[in-house]
Amino acid sequence: MLQTLWATIRQGKIELLESAELPEGTKVLVTLLPDDETGFWLPAASQTSLDAVWDNTEDDVYAQLL
Repeated sequence: MLQTLWATIRQGKIELLESAELPEGTKVLVTLLPDDETGFWLPAASQTSLDAVWDNTEDDVYAQLL
């Protein structure tokens, strides 16, 4: 099961913002977030994903049903 935990970096070490019992040797994936969350939602970053969902020929079959 995947679990997301919030953390910060202090003196070069990852510090969880909430307590969690993690067994020794637990593998983790660290994703760096921008200081300004709006950077994540910039149109240039999300437009590619939106185009992949909305502009595809597979959905053209539904337009024929209208």
